[in-house]
Amino acid sequence: MIIVVVKNSLSSTYNNKQMIYKNRGMDLENMLNNANKYYLDIDKAIIYKKPTPIGVVKVSYQDNHKIINRGYFKEQSTLDYNGLYKGKYIDFEAKVTHNTTSFPLSNIHKHQIEHIKKVIAHGGICFLIIMINNIVYLLKGEDFIDYINTTKRKSIAYTYIKEKGYEIKYGINPDLDYLKIVDKIYL
Repeated sequence: MIIVVVKNSLSSTYNNKQMIYKNRGMDLENMLNNANKYYLDIDKAIIYKKPTPIGVVKVSYQDNHKIINRGYFKEQSTLDYNGLYKGKYIDFEAKVTHNTTSFPLSNIHKHQIEHIKKVIAHGGICFLIIMINNIVYLLKGEDFIDYINTTKRKSIAYTYIKEKGYEIKYGINPDLDYLKIVDKIYL
């Protein structure tokens, strides 16, 4: 049996050159991971992707590698990334939506919303990084919480994201310099 996997592609312009992005969610994550590695390498910040805690039930061995055959999620994860920047705790979630008019609130779970509130209450920096319409935005946690507290909608309108969010421009080293936006709005 032959299995063929075809991934959708997404185009975005940068410096008048066409850049192709395949698998948007993984690309956003890879760009953020590369940015975090760059920040660590130049000693600018310590920010890591948090692993999802998994309990292992059954393991097998193949070619000197352990393979998890059965497992379960030990607990609910909070947000995707956390760390330290300029003496401040930083915590954020990264999401991609294929919806062109809004960001579905179902993409953020209730326990994550509570976590965002707690980080803000304790003086931490907390935000969402949202890729929508091939553009990456940083939406402050405070604006996100204000939105869900003042509307009955089940999504955040793209117009709100454009108005309240900060566009993170594509670049080189790092691909997404989101700390430039953090400096601008938080520090």
